[in-house]
Amino acid sequence: MKTLYLDCFCGASGDMLVGALIDAGAPFDAIRQAMASLGVHGYELAVEKVNKHGIVATKFHVHVDAHHDHPHRYLRHVLAIIDSGDLPEPVKQAATETFRRIAECEAAVHDTTPEKVHFHEVGAVDSIVDIVGAHLARHLLVIERVVASPLHLGSGTVTCAHGVMPVPAPATAMLVKDVPAYSTDVEGELTTPTGAALVSHWADAFGPMPLMRVKAIGYGAGVRDLPDRANVLRALVGDVAEATPASQPVVVIEANVDDMTPEMLAPLPADFIQAGALDAFLTPIVGKKGRPGHLIVVLCDRPKLHAVADLFFRCSTTLGVRIREEERICLERTWRTVPTPWGEVRVKSGAYEGRPCRPAPEFEDCRSIAEQVGVPVLSVYERALAAALQDAEA
Repeated sequence: MKTLYLDCFCGASGDMLVGALIDAGAPFDAIRQAMASLGVHGYELAVEKVNKHGIVATKFHVHVDAHHDHPHRYLRHVLAIIDSGDLPEPVKQAATETFRRIAECEAAVHDTTPEKVHFHEVGAVDSIVDIVGAHLARHLLVIERVVASPLHLGSGTVTCAHGVMPVPAPATAMLVKDVPAYSTDVEGELTTPTGAALVSHWADAFGPMPLMRVKAIGYGAGVRDLPDRANVLRALVGDVAEATPASQPVVVIEANVDDMTPEMLAPLPADFIQAGALDAFLTPIVGKKGRPGHLIVVLCDRPKLHAVADLFFRCSTTLGVRIREEERICLERTWRTVPTPWGEVRVKSGAYEGRPCRPAPEFEDCRSIAEQVGVPVLSVYERALAAALQDAEA
């Protein structure tokens, strides 16, 4: 799986992302040609190599003509520009989704609707080019999965069209909800709304660089020159290492409880599965003060995190949960039906890197048949497994 790791140790912005991907191999001429098809005028694109504290990086420039008439745009205008461009359909869809998210966050900040948001900043020509250009650069590099470091936001204040704002700016703060982020004593805005929107849109997981074979490295330069660090974003492109083929991100949520009765604990795993969890289980533990208790562990996809956490607090006695992201490998699964002397049983089989694994008869089918004909469940299971193994060898 071709993977992009975004090292946002000095924040993220649209031009930094585009510059980093161009530096990693995305063709600038193809990006410039696609931007020309948008029908937006009054700007020129350029790239140059710059030195940021000893790191040579690519600076992506959008030189806007200040004398050209650049109107304020609403969401519908920006989406029409994207739709009119000669762009791959996935790029159009991704850029549209990014601008919709920005509009929704701006609307929430200003207590209006997305349709009424003036794109005087994020919708300016350079930001349209940055967002479309970033999605196009990712498309040209054929990136299948993105992992990002936590976002460095900066600190202090920033001046924008609405006046002096705290860092992160209100829209940026909205865009990094549910995203790992932090601030340090570095003054100023390190992560812009455009950068926050793109990284939060792309990232399938956040954390350290995954196990991967790096094929290309790109550095995208920011505008600022900081006194103690390189104002760059690093992009590492490569393949997921052979040790983790088909790995997928998964969120693990867990809590210890020592004051719930067995009757109250028993329904929890099924309740979590019904809420969208991938798996849920209980483990007996001995907690503080020697009290017997249980560890409740739930696995889910990130979009289900809030629903699962809400269920923890509504249906258990815990006052807090622990959350972390891990990787998992899922086998490719197929189903088939095999005959037994008492009826047909469904059998599930897995495959790892194309190699078939041991089949497993569906237990509920075996139990249903056993109850109907009055034979042990084990007998039905063994006959179904034998039939599945014989079928696999044939």
